[in-house]
Amino acid sequence: MNQQFEQELQNSWQERQEYAEMMLPLIGRLYRKHAVEITVYGRPLLNASAIDVIKAHRMVRLHEGIKLRLRESWPILEALSLMQLAPAQIDIGKLAFDFNYGSAVDNTDLPGYLSKQLGSVIDKSDEQTPRDVVLYGFGRIGRLLARLLIERQGANNKLRLRAVVVRGGREGDLEKRASLLRRDSVHGPFNGSITVDNERQAIKANGSFIQVIYADSPDQVDYTQYGIDNALVIDNTGIWRDEDGLGLHLQAKGTEKVILTAPGKGNIKNIVHGVNNDTITNEDKILSAASCTTNAITPVLKALDEEYGIVSGHVETVHSYTNDQNLIDNYHKAERRGRSAPLNMVITETGAAKAVAKAYPKLSGKLTGNAIRVPTPNVSLAILNINLDQTTDKLQVNEFLRNIALFSPLQHQIDYTASKEVVSSDLVGTRAAAVVDSQATIVAQNRVTLYVWYDNEFGYSCQVMRVVRDMANLSFPTLPT
Repeated sequence: MNQQFEQELQNSWQERQEYAEMMLPLIGRLYRKHAVEITVYGRPLLNASAIDVIKAHRMVRLHEGIKLRLRESWPILEALSLMQLAPAQIDIGKLAFDFNYGSAVDNTDLPGYLSKQLGSVIDKSDEQTPRDVVLYGFGRIGRLLARLLIERQGANNKLRLRAVVVRGGREGDLEKRASLLRRDSVHGPFNGSITVDNERQAIKANGSFIQVIYADSPDQVDYTQYGIDNALVIDNTGIWRDEDGLGLHLQAKGTEKVILTAPGKGNIKNIVHGVNNDTITNEDKILSAASCTTNAITPVLKALDEEYGIVSGHVETVHSYTNDQNLIDNYHKAERRGRSAPLNMVITETGAAKAVAKAYPKLSGKLTGNAIRVPTPNVSLAILNINLDQTTDKLQVNEFLRNIALFSPLQHQIDYTASKEVVSSDLVGTRAAAVVDSQATIVAQNRVTLYVWYDNEFGYSCQVMRVVRDMANLSFPTLPT
């Protein structure tokens, strides 16, 4: 009996591996040929391994109560691979579950079902023009943005990383920049190949030719001499944060628009994708992607406010230390930040609570906030203490947020975990702006306390990329709706 059970278990695993291995080339081909990204309940499969594909399918049980087999999603993917599709993000997990267990369970006509669900992108031509992208600065966020841009390298890639601008230019600088892109102490090794072209002063990564330009000021660069034109410049230095400073980028030849990866000052729009990206217009030349904390908490607060109404609240962020703090005790112009970051919890200010109102004005004046920097290198936690307009309970709030994470327009911003064992390091590499820890939710009548994790580096970088796509007028609908 035990031998029979073990054999069945082994056969089941082997079947899953075989289906996953068959899926990988189709997933890659769909992106390279049509710019179609495949997901399973929001988990991206582009550049995934066979094990990643299997794990993504296993996660469906947590959401639906029953498992989704790879042999059930395989026909969906196979059918997609034979279609002429416009760029989109298509969730084969949701399609397969609905077709096999949901509203379409009695529908045996798969082509007809897919035609109904994906009609907006089937047999549609792709008329979207690729755009040049320049990274101004190559620090923590800059290098992660480079990874996100390079992972989508291909003939149909719409955002092409053409150059990186940095200060310096000393001997060995290029090799060190490439090495920092190749190896990361938090996010692991680069997924691919990186070489240095000293003659052309460039980095070659997965087929991308990335010019490295040395300059001390944005207006000193002539991008057109490198064949770059109408570029979107992503300023991740944080040096210039107002219109005058960021406007220097627009004085450089070959640039069209600028996005700042920090809160903007003055009248600059602070965009939190999923919340107020609909305010972006073609006339906007300078935008801010706000802060990592603002991107983490605003989508969750918006969802809660629209469902229950928020009267008031306090946001406390437990934030990983950043490069702005000192490694050892030393002078720092800000209070407390001069003390050693790896050795202390440091109380400091955050403007995130007030910044929420810039993206979601309905909460103006309703929130307070503070921050504690802690000795971890990445992944932070926002504790939201909220007073609602109505009474509720833990089950109802968690169920609401779970559905928001899976099926709402905020599904790219909000993720959800029901794990009782999750800790901060488990969330490294999370692509959502926020992950609701449902096990920690506390509800007492109209008072709700939510614990929201966020990868303050990678998750934020993913949000920046979503804003960049909107600035470039690129459309990638998420299907099924």
